[in-house]
Amino acid sequence: MNKPNILISACLLGNPVRYDGSDLFIDHPLLKAWQEEGRLISICPEVAGGLSTPRAPAEIVPSDTLKIIDSNDLDVSKEFIAGAQKTLELALKNNCAIAIMTESSPSCGSNTIYDGSFSGTKKDGVGVTTALLEKNGIQVFNQHQLDKAISYL
Repeated sequence: MNKPNILISACLLGNPVRYDGSDLFIDHPLLKAWQEEGRLISICPEVAGGLSTPRAPAEIVPSDTLKIIDSNDLDVSKEFIAGAQKTLELALKNNCAIAIMTESSPSCGSNTIYDGSFSGTKKDGVGVTTALLEKNGIQVFNQHQLDKAISYL
């Protein structure tokens, strides 16, 4: 029986795709094993949506509709939504059972996101990509929940 694939934020694998050009590499035996098995499907939703690296930090701002603004007051909602859609398509095409996404990101946050004030304050919430993945039946975990991810699988 084939083991299910796992979608993962590219930054967690050491790719320098975060807004500031850095990564959030996680050196974890579980990720190494999944990578060696060829089960990790990597993407950065923000880059997939057309944003550059580096780029201005962005946050979901309170609004009647989904609105994501960067720190230069540029509306980047369209790019975030496009990246979320491309991420979902990749996950479905590759039969990903779960996703490991970067916590607090406006794309990938699964428990917290920044509050839209650019003050460094976090609030409960999910990112654009996480919301779309979960709406389509893909369970999302953050990089601090690898134990829960393995239990789910």
